[in-house]
Amino acid sequence: MDLPIKKKLEASNLSKNYKKAEVLKQVSFDVGDREFLSILGPSGCGKTTLLRILIGLLEPDSGTLVKDGVDITEAPPHQRKMGIVFQNYALYEHMTALRNVEYALQFHKVPKGEAREKAQQMLELVGLKEHGSKFPRNLSGGQQQRVAIARTLVLNPDIVLLDEPMSALDVAARLSMRRELKRIQQTVGTTIIYVTHDQEEAFALSDRIMIMDSGSISQIDTPENIIRNPANDYVQTFVLDNLQAKIESLMRFIPGKGGVT
Repeated sequence: MDLPIKKKLEASNLSKNYKKAEVLKQVSFDVGDREFLSILGPSGCGKTTLLRILIGLLEPDSGTLVKDGVDITEAPPHQRKMGIVFQNYALYEHMTALRNVEYALQFHKVPKGEAREKAQQMLELVGLKEHGSKFPRNLSGGQQQRVAIARTLVLNPDIVLLDEPMSALDVAARLSMRRELKRIQQTVGTTIIYVTHDQEEAFALSDRIMIMDSGSISQIDTPENIIRNPANDYVQTFVLDNLQAKIESLMRFIPGKGGVT
């Protein structure tokens, strides 16, 4: 018999208003230890606002956030033991890849030699061992993304938050980063919360997917259960119909599957 998964993070009734517009509406969910949870939804559905509340960059108007049994609703970002990888990577252009990663430890009073060693280990983990002396301008988009991930992981966060991290990458780089991200998670054993608008990406990466619409959760479940039992018409249209359209657009090119011969 499988043991129940320990809850790493619990959000209860989180709400947020902007100029009387309700951006988040009583959002409640939990994330298990070492789970990969994707927050999936279109632009404007509230997923980035939710991410900023989780990391501590925004305060909710109401609701609570509990991590490892401790209420962190009002805790500042540096006390939450979470890391975030932004959409634009936010690397320092005047620093090498190694220095970008090492710099993250500067504010944690880590001795210089130890910081350098940890930064080198993180670059090796993300497959950039030979690229530490390069500046961001000399790295591909996928390599810059890996540096940003290494910079987050070097702080040993309990939870890593990623905000649309692959939106600027080409198709080949996106596929490569998917594999790398899963490999890194399995190696490090961290909990990941991943924000995306891409259905295919969410289904390829996630243990569970939280589908959002207009500030509310439409469904949160495993990819398999969402496919078998969409909760409502929105999930059917936004997720399943879109995935089916992508499949059908490719099937015509596959011999023996109704496509070219």
